[in-house]
Amino acid sequence: MEATATAVPHRAAARRPLLPLRLPAPPDRSTALQIDVAAGGNFVFSPANVTASNGTLITFFFPNNGLPHSVTQGDFNSPCEPIAPQNGVSGFDSGLQQGVQFTLNVTNDQIPIYFFCKEPTHCGLGMVGSINAPSTGNTHDAWQAAALKVGGSEKTLQDNGPVTGGIGAVATATPSASGGSSGSSGSGNGASGLSVSSAAALAGLVAALFFAA
Repeated sequence: MEATATAVPHRAAARRPLLPLRLPAPPDRSTALQIDVAAGGNFVFSPANVTASNGTLITFFFPNNGLPHSVTQGDFNSPCEPIAPQNGVSGFDSGLQQGVQFTLNVTNDQIPIYFFCKEPTHCGLGMVGSINAPSTGNTHDAWQAAALKVGGSEKTLQDNGPVTGGIGAVATATPSASGGSSGSSGSGNGASGLSVSSAAALAGLVAALFFAA
């Protein structure tokens, strides 16, 4: 009798379950900076020079003290004058403002960006600022010294309102109302008035009860 071979079923190699490929999240490079316009009631921007990478949002806060100011993009070689358009793109300009905030988005951190206040005489008094100014050559200090040299001969610039866009940093919106302390101040005054009137009503009630007795 011939022996018959029994077929042994082929076993597929066990497969390990595939784990989902998870790439590391890119680092969050977005940052935000704040600059006070006319800080302390002086003709300055504070801080006067900032270092900011692409995507950084820089917000300028304007005081509401009866004296308007602007954040107007300038040219290092022509202090206290708006930068000339480049390839059809104009520099940013908040226009003369009070009590608002104005935000720039840095789009080219490889170039220095200079700005000044165009309210008459302010730039000549040294009210200038910069973004990514170099540590040598066209430094922030050199930019401010050039503005001070203009001094009283500063040209009076016409204010045509806000200009969006910009070179190296872009204003994507016009200035908006600043969320300052006026709201909380108003609430405080209201609360104070309420407590005073409540006290007056209570005093009247006590007097009425006294005379009734």
